[in-house]
Amino acid sequence: MHTNLGELHNISEKDAAHLLVTESALGQLGFKDAQRVVRYMKPKRIKAGGALIREGEKVHNDFMMLILSGDVRVESLSAGAAEEVVVTVMGAGSLIGEMGMINDTARSATCIASTELAVAVLSRASMKKMMAEEAELASRFLLAISSRLAERLRDTTTKLKKFIQLNAMLQKEVYALMDGQSAKQKLSRSEMPTEQMALETRPVALMEAYISPAKARSLARKA
Repeated sequence: MHTNLGELHNISEKDAAHLLVTESALGQLGFKDAQRVVRYMKPKRIKAGGALIREGEKVHNDFMMLILSGDVRVESLSAGAAEEVVVTVMGAGSLIGEMGMINDTARSATCIASTELAVAVLSRASMKKMMAEEAELASRFLLAISSRLAERLRDTTTKLKKFIQLNAMLQKEVYALMDGQSAKQKLSRSEMPTEQMALETRPVALMEAYISPAKARSLARKA
């Protein structure tokens, strides 16, 4: 089974296989296996500004993409934000949408083509065909995907721990300030925001209720 990657100027199956085994894609997959996997992929060109994936999308999301050339802007709509925030920019050799290919959960971010793109698309249907035709290849490929997702989860966990540490530091600052203010305003600790409220509120917004906005922003920057 062969793709038509040759339709994408100057990009061959061998080129795509090399990109598939980069560290930003599936570094644990062997090159020979990658050459066989890309034969199940379909080439596609996307114009600059085009959306590859939309955050929250639940239909037509059963595929993943390997970026062959060009750049993709990954955006996410944070709680309370009026516009989507750019999370990162991905280039050639990056994978997009692996989780959607595996299951039917909604997309977690929006991916926009910053430049004209050449991508190789692997659909869930093609993945199932690989499993039927080359079971051992499919198992090694899925193992590499699982390893990549595990690494991403570990990275997210590390970032979450750092956020929790930062939040704890800010809480100490907030309660120290509130204790000082309570003496002046004759407030009991029970009347102050709880730790749960602190977790659910932006630190700057919480502090501004007790101290001047300028001072609160200054403390947040130092933290």
